[in-house]
Amino acid sequence: MQPTFLGLAGLTLGDDERALFRSADPAGYILFKRNTDTPEQVRALTASLTDLAGRALPILIDQEGGRVARLRPPHWPVFPAGQRFADLYDKAPITAIEAMRLNALALAAMLKDLGITVDCLPLLDVRDAGGHDIIGDRALGMAPMQVAALGRATLDGFRAGGICGVVKHIPGHGRAASDSHLELPVVDASRDALERDFEPFRTLNTAPMAMTAHVTYTAIDPHRCATLSPIVIDLIRRDIGFDGLLMSDDIGMHALGNPAAGGLAPGSNALLDFGARAIACLDAGCDIVLHCSGDFAEMRSVCEAMPDIGEAAAARLAAAMAWARPGDATPAAVWAEARDQLLGMA
Repeated sequence: MQPTFLGLAGLTLGDDERALFRSADPAGYILFKRNTDTPEQVRALTASLTDLAGRALPILIDQEGGRVARLRPPHWPVFPAGQRFADLYDKAPITAIEAMRLNALALAAMLKDLGITVDCLPLLDVRDAGGHDIIGDRALGMAPMQVAALGRATLDGFRAGGICGVVKHIPGHGRAASDSHLELPVVDASRDALERDFEPFRTLNTAPMAMTAHVTYTAIDPHRCATLSPIVIDLIRRDIGFDGLLMSDDIGMHALGNPAAGGLAPGSNALLDFGARAIACLDAGCDIVLHCSGDFAEMRSVCEAMPDIGEAAAARLAAAMAWARPGDATPAAVWAEARDQLLGMA
């Protein structure tokens, strides 16, 4: 098994993809809008991935609600963005926490029905007035305690519904003044100031999975972004105390295409090669490399560079997939329970 989560090009597995995946045996997969058409098609796709692997798989999706939703009407309902729960928390914290739990339980029921086993949520980035809108209304608030409380409710709902959650973007993306999809964000806040960003991740450091931030924090490692920094990942493990499965954010993002992301000799363009990006993530201490685009040449480059998954990473992966209780939630039952609290927030 290789320490990768890979994307797919379309609605079904192509012959080249099937051959590559059979040979490389990636640890799991991630789905996007391009991979989803109808419930029947998604179930067939996830079943084909599971059959190819011959084992239960992490099949991921970014189904946050609001503007980040791969599954959309008419086949799937609209879920609220994080800001809606943050606004409710300001008025009625206990109600907001329960609404967040029910929202996650409803998400879990929908995803489980499709054969999807991991949702890349909750987002624990503390919103910052100077931060880029790439986080924006996805955030659960500007107060670390509030973000952690709503994040915990999300994990509780996922666990009860049989879905694994992913805290992101560790150690915190809220201060970043640019979008890491497009460029490398650099945060110059002091080490003491960054404690505000770390707090929700430290509070929820027993989460099963986490996703790194492609952000450089000059107070910690001025030369490398978090995903590529052994110093930052040591902080994530030792100071924040996270010991679950640590995956990179998507290595196709332009933040990692910039030599300033770190770890390169002057003038080197090595990080323009996807195999080099993947190895740099592992060398820094990530357990799993995430590649999302479904571009076959890029995936082949990643797979050709990958070693077998390490013992510690394999153990963390197994623990993460065992974290969720089996759950017997069905979409109909969950929506009946959640209807009064959720329908007015969508």
